[in-house]
Amino acid sequence: LLGLTEPTSGTVRVCGMDPTRNPLGVKRIVGYLPERVGFYEDLTARQNLRYTADLNRIPRKEAEERIESLLHTVGLGKVGDNEVHTFSRGMKQRLGIADIWLKEPKLAFLDEPTTGIDPNGIDEVLRLISDMGKKGITVIFCSHVLPQVQRVCSRVGIIARGNLVADGSIERLGRESGRYRMEAEVDHVDDRVVKQVMKVAGVQDVEVDGNLLIVSAEKDLRGQVSRAIMDSGAQLLGMRIEEFNLEKIFKRYSREAQ
Repeated sequence: LLGLTEPTSGTVRVCGMDPTRNPLGVKRIVGYLPERVGFYEDLTARQNLRYTADLNRIPRKEAEERIESLLHTVGLGKVGDNEVHTFSRGMKQRLGIADIWLKEPKLAFLDEPTTGIDPNGIDEVLRLISDMGKKGITVIFCSHVLPQVQRVCSRVGIIARGNLVADGSIERLGRESGRYRMEAEVDHVDDRVVKQVMKVAGVQDVEVDGNLLIVSAEKDLRGQVSRAIMDSGAQLLGMRIEEFNLEKIFKRYSREAQ
């Protein structure tokens, strides 16, 4: 996809271009952050960004303005003139994001960008990734840490055994699993309440956990379940629908691909 290696078979287009035939054209509009980002350790953060700007033929005055702004955006404004060998892994990852942002790409590939970073650093990197999307950069976020994927991505692709087995929004993939779970809190639970809810068309199962009814259904039936609870004589105190869990979705599709 980046035009760095020759494909063994097949074809691909990146923003309409063939990376095999036009690798330089692809590199001009695509950014890449590897799992272990590499900078010149004996140069400062600012000098590394200047080098990237020169490679991309960004005019010096414009480059300096962008660099100053980006160093502050990624939280490195006070250490922009420090040599990179003094940086933590999280700081280097943030510098890597600034390096991508500097060339204002249309597309960015991020490979496991939060590996080896402490929780606070992870939050900061994920915030910056979200900001990239808000600025109009399409981000392909490659990661095995599914809660982070669910937190920042609007669309996911699941690869199993070398094949793309699912692609779409988390909500759509969750719906395709054919199961919704709703939690209803009531003032009391008895057999009458459970039986009344089970009569609702589309309800597959009802579990009881204290004053909670955990209802599994083939679609969102919160309205119908609420009426059934009230018809049973119980008082409904609250209801919520369980959010789709990417880890469960991933396990389902990867299991089916085996």
